[in-house]
Amino acid sequence: MKGDIETYHETGQWKTKVEGSDRAAHTFDTKDDAVAKGREMAIERGVEHFIRNMDGKIGERNTYPRSRDPRNIPG
Repeated sequence: MKGDIETYHETGQWKTKVEGSDRAAHTFDTKDDAVAKGREMAIERGVEHFIRNMDGKIGERNTYPRSRDPRNIPG
């Protein structure tokens, strides 16, 4: 969905960006800092947050608010 938040690694830095955007919104030295900012952005917008591993594959995906999560299991 356009507007979802993506956290990913590129050129030695962790970045967050809004899907559909050409540029990163924020850059960080650590994955933890990037994930925290991405989570904050996703909560503010009420969208999904995709967290990619170093290899570019999606390692985690969270829906905000949780009530929008299409899965019927906790987590």
